[in-house]
Parts: sequence; C-alpha cells; structure tokens
Amino acid sequence: MAKDGKKGVIAEFAEFINRGNVMDMAVGVIIGGAFTAVVNALVTNVIQPLISFVTGGAPGVPGLSINLNGSVIDFSAFISAVINFLITAAAVFAIVKAMNEVNRLRDLAAEKAGLAKKAEQDAAPEPRVCPFCKQQIADDATRCPHCTSKLEGYENGAE
Repeated sequence: MAKDGKKGVIAEFAEFINRGNVMDMAVGVIIGGAFTAVVNALVTNVIQPLISFVTGGAPGVPGLSINLNGSVIDFSAFISAVINFLITAAAVFAIVKAMNEVNRLRDLAAEKAGLAKKAEQDAAPEPRVCPFCKQQIADDATRCPHCTSKLEGYENGAE
C-alpha cells in the first residue's frame, strides 16, 4: 500500500481482474468469438452454396447489387450478414432458454429435497432498522445511535 493509504494502480488492477464478473465476461467474449466463427462457416460453406445452387451458380442473389461509377453496393452481402445474425441470435436464444430450464429444474429439485428451505434458514437475518430514522442499528440496541430514539426494550428508571 502507498504511504498515503491508497492502493497502488497495480493492486487496484489485480483486484479488478480477480472479480468473478470480469472473468465471466472474458470467457463470454472468447466463446462468442469462437461461436461467431462457427456461424460464419455455416453461412459461407452451407447456406451461400445452397443460395448459389438455387439462383443458378451466382455467389449472391443476382440483381441485388448496384454499380455506381465503379463502386458496388452489394445487398447480397448484407443479406448474408442478416442470416449470420439470425442464426447467432437463434442459437444464443436456444442456449439461454436451455440454461434457464436447467436452473429451474435444479431449483425445483432443491426445493423438493428441502435444500431451499435450509438455504433460506442459513441466510443472514435482515438487519435491524430504527423505526424513526430508518438507519441500521445493532440487534441489542435499546436507543438508536443515530437519532437517540427509545427503542423496544428500553428501560431507564431515572426517567
């Protein structure tokens, strides 16, 4: 730690990297890149050849490109990108739907086994809150340290 009590940049960076959500995000990006390669291969090697077969050998859909003084606007490339997106979106939807179903079945099995109730019982109790100032207070407090209100259990014979 630095002399002024603040963490160094390297220590802060290490703490940031070691958080679970950063690692999950990194794994997601890597898997997403690999999945994109699979979808692109499917479109390039399966779907586009089928389109070429149907259209008589043209690599794209004929008549969907415009030549503007040597610059070609190719709408068939856009259609291929839309197909890539739809396949990717459908696959991600199927994966998320399957994972949600697995989680639902796991929770249902845990509930049937009585594990959900045990986990709820093992959870930390809700913190006690002052009914007057709504600040968190100790469980055994008889006066609120924030607003000094008398709480349940307060006893003082001098008053």
